[in-house]
Amino acid sequence: MKKIQMVDLKSQYDHIKDTVNASIQEVLDNTAYINGPQVHSFQKSLEDYLGVKHVIPCANGTDALQIAMMGLGLQPGDEVITADFTFAATVEVIALLQLTPVLVDVNPDTFNISIEGIRKAITPKTKAIVPVHLFGQTADMDDIMAIAKEHNLYVIEDNAQAIGADFTFADGTKKKTGTIGHVASTSFFPSKNLGCYGDGGAIFTNDDDLAHIIRGIVNHGMYERYHHDVVGVNSRLDSVQAAVLNAKLPLLDSYNKARQAAAEKYTKAFAGHANIITPTIAGDTDSHVFHQYTLRILNSDRNALMKHLLDKGIPCAIYYPIPLHKQKAYADSRYDENDFVVTNQLVEEVLSLPMHTELDDDQIDFITSTILEFFIQ
Repeated sequence: MKKIQMVDLKSQYDHIKDTVNASIQEVLDNTAYINGPQVHSFQKSLEDYLGVKHVIPCANGTDALQIAMMGLGLQPGDEVITADFTFAATVEVIALLQLTPVLVDVNPDTFNISIEGIRKAITPKTKAIVPVHLFGQTADMDDIMAIAKEHNLYVIEDNAQAIGADFTFADGTKKKTGTIGHVASTSFFPSKNLGCYGDGGAIFTNDDDLAHIIRGIVNHGMYERYHHDVVGVNSRLDSVQAAVLNAKLPLLDSYNKARQAAAEKYTKAFAGHANIITPTIAGDTDSHVFHQYTLRILNSDRNALMKHLLDKGIPCAIYYPIPLHKQKAYADSRYDENDFVVTNQLVEEVLSLPMHTELDDDQIDFITSTILEFFIQ
C-alpha cells in the first residue's frame, strides 16, 4: 500500500502530467504571464461549465471574497451575516473592509449556516449574507435566497470548498453552487477540488453591471490603462496557474465522483457505529462533493483517536478547532455563548480524514479498520 496522504497532489499530477506540462509550456513559449490566452480560455470554459454569465479570475480565494464585497458597494458599519464554523478568511475580509461581521451558529448535520440563526441575526444594518458551502456540502440556498429577498439583502456565496456541487431547489431545478446568489467567490488553492499549483481564485456573477465593476477592481480600478475609475486592488490569476486549471477543469466532474465514491466507502464502513456520526448528504448525491470527509466523534476522546491515527501513519485534521467568535481577532462582547451551542460542540467532535481523488480501496480499508480498532481497545 502506498503512503497515505491527506491530499495526494503528486499522484494526481502523475496522471495528467503530459497535459499540464504542455499547457504550462505554452505560457513559457508565448511569455504572456499575466492575462495571457490561458487566462481567457479558462474564464470562458469555467463560465460554460457553471452556466454563469461572468467569471472574473483573481489572485486567490480570499481576494475573491473581498472583491465581491467591494463590488457590491458595502459601506463601513454595514452588517454581514456568516457562519461561525468556517475558515477565518470568510470573516477576515468583512473586518478588513470595516464592515461588521455577525456570526451565527450552524446546523449539526450539514455544518452549514443555520437558517434560524440568520433570521435571528438580521437588523436594520444587515446588508448581506455569506453562506459557506462547507466541506463541499451545499447550504440551504432555497431558504437563504427567500430571506434575502424578504429583507432586500445581498447573498455572497463562499464556494471555495464546493465547486462542481449542484443545489436542487424545491421545484426540482438545479444550479451549480456559486451561481445562485448575487455574487460568489471561489479558491483554486492546490488542495481544493479544482486546484492550481499556487494561489488562485475567481468571482462569479450573472449581474452584468456588477461584473463590470469587479473587472475594474481586480486590475487597480482600470478599464483603460492609467485611467482609474474605481478604487481597486492588484489581484489577477497568472497565466501559469490558468494553464494548470485549463488542464484540470475537464476532469472536475470525475474528480468529484472519485471523492463521492471514497466518501461512500467510508460511510459504509462506519454505518451504525455508536461513536461515529458520518457526513449527512442534504439532497441528492451531487449536493456534496466532499472537499473534506468529516466525522463527528461522540462519547469518546477525539484527540486520542487523532493521535492513534497519526501513530499509524494516517494523516487527519481538525477543521476547525476554535470557533470564529472565540478568536481574539473577531471576539465581540455582543455574542452570547447560548447562540453557538452547535459550533461549540462541533469543535470538540469533528475529525477530517484523508480525502482526494487518488484514494484507493486498500488505503480506505486501512484507515477505517484503524479507526474501528481504536474503539474496541
